[in-house]
Amino acid sequence: MNPLWPPGNTVASSGYRTYAAPDVVRLIRIRTLAEAGVPLARVQEHRRRIARLAAGDSLALPLEVTAYLDRMRELGAPEVMVELERDSWILIAARWPEKIADYMVMKQAHLDDPLMRKMLQTLGNALIDEDPDAALAETADLLVEMIEQADARGELDDDDLELDSSFADLLDTVVLGAGADMVRLRDRLEELLAERGWRGLVKTERV
Repeated sequence: MNPLWPPGNTVASSGYRTYAAPDVVRLIRIRTLAEAGVPLARVQEHRRRIARLAAGDSLALPLEVTAYLDRMRELGAPEVMVELERDSWILIAARWPEKIADYMVMKQAHLDDPLMRKMLQTLGNALIDEDPDAALAETADLLVEMIEQADARGELDDDDLELDSSFADLLDTVVLGAGADMVRLRDRLEELLAERGWRGLVKTERV
């Protein structure tokens, strides 16, 4: 997959407005507040206070996911990576709430993998390095090693979430909210993966 990166929400040929992930995440958070009894008028009236509340991990996320995010922090993952994971799981939890508990068991197991821990470290280095190419290349090598191990176990074909292309593209746009630097890093990492025979950071497949 090589998704286009729209600057924001757009109007499709059908006449319906389409949204990037940051917009959908905000809508889910507003809906969560409304379902918790906060009138929408008050959501508008107290936008700044609501924004601070909505920025927390616990809003619109199950406890299993917040525990996973906390463990990422404990392992030294940069906050921007944790925030990207958080917003991705807000979308997934809204779409498949019944699958989150089982999926988090697998994600916690991933954090036990030394390769994953090393990859979090090298990707974190790329985020703070003025010349991130070396760290990104090492990240790509580690990521490919994990992907190929998962492929050998048949896990790439086990698509429990049944991601269709439109939802996969929506998840890809989560990084839009992290700014232009993160977009450039993501694009470069996808190039490095393609050079190694793989494509897609959300839905991975062989080139």
